[in-house]
Amino acid sequence: MRKRKFVWLLCLVALFALSACGAKSKEEVAADLNKKVGELKGYKATAQMTLQAGEEKQTYNVEIWNKAHQFYRVALTTPKKDQSQMILKNDSGVYVLTPALNKSFKFQSDWPKNSSQAYLYESLIKDILEDKEADFKETKSHYVFETKTRYPNSHMLPLQEITFNKRNLAPVSVKVMDPDKKTLVMVEFKEVDFDAKFDNASFEMKKNMTGAQLEVPVMSQTKDQEFAVSYPQAEITGSKLIEENEMITANGKRVVLTYGGDKSFTLVQEKAEVLPTASMAVSEVNGDVADLGFAVGAATEQSLSWTYKGVDYMLASKDLNKAEMLQIARSMKAAVEK
Repeated sequence: MRKRKFVWLLCLVALFALSACGAKSKEEVAADLNKKVGELKGYKATAQMTLQAGEEKQTYNVEIWNKAHQFYRVALTTPKKDQSQMILKNDSGVYVLTPALNKSFKFQSDWPKNSSQAYLYESLIKDILEDKEADFKETKSHYVFETKTRYPNSHMLPLQEITFNKRNLAPVSVKVMDPDKKTLVMVEFKEVDFDAKFDNASFEMKKNMTGAQLEVPVMSQTKDQEFAVSYPQAEITGSKLIEENEMITANGKRVVLTYGGDKSFTLVQEKAEVLPTASMAVSEVNGDVADLGFAVGAATEQSLSWTYKGVDYMLASKDLNKAEMLQIARSMKAAVEK
């Protein structure tokens, strides 16, 4: 009996030793991730992003290029390729391209360093390193972190769950959650190439615009084309629709929604102008890149503008903060899709 008990204790000690040797602490894994991202010369990734807008889910394809954490190309398309936009960062600045409208906008911005970016590897690792209270767990195949986010509207999307492959530390998925831990944004990585090579021309604006237009041709300009008016689904306390006006312009109709109350704002919608294909003009934008998930727009302290499926939207307010403007814009997408 004593011999059997001794053998059982030896087995228990051996099992504990093996377990201790195999497991890594949160700090060790974070250090490994930081080392990995510091050694990267460039990477390519493809992902599927799903947004929960009200009761509906909308899915988008994302392609990410990164060279030395200085040059970026993020292409966002719908599965039907009826909506396409691209964020480019090169030596000249930050650009947002809308190929179907043949439009390019240039920002003087520190994007992507100014906020969490759920589809950028280095941004996810920065979130982990900055949150000293992040939760961590290890499964058979994955490392999983739950961290705070760095979004402008972080009180609405305060948490994210980030999963990495244990074998090569590649990102597997990101769940961006509301305060009740309901997933509102889901990014699932399909392929990640940590050995990608690029030349500077890979991030050149005109080259990328031309290439994107081969997949998403420039829209035809038809003045009689109608669009469905969209209304915010988000409930902003202290705001109520008090007036709706429609007017005819040279480019079609323009709809102005006026919301009154303590959180007053004006929302303008009109059919987007399509620039001639021979034009390669770039518009300078005063503001910062606003990533809505389904579209990329421009944000200032008192305005937010974006284009979605051939319609220009402009929200202006002295009462709303940036987080509230983003909340309104994201809630309108569901209405557009209905």
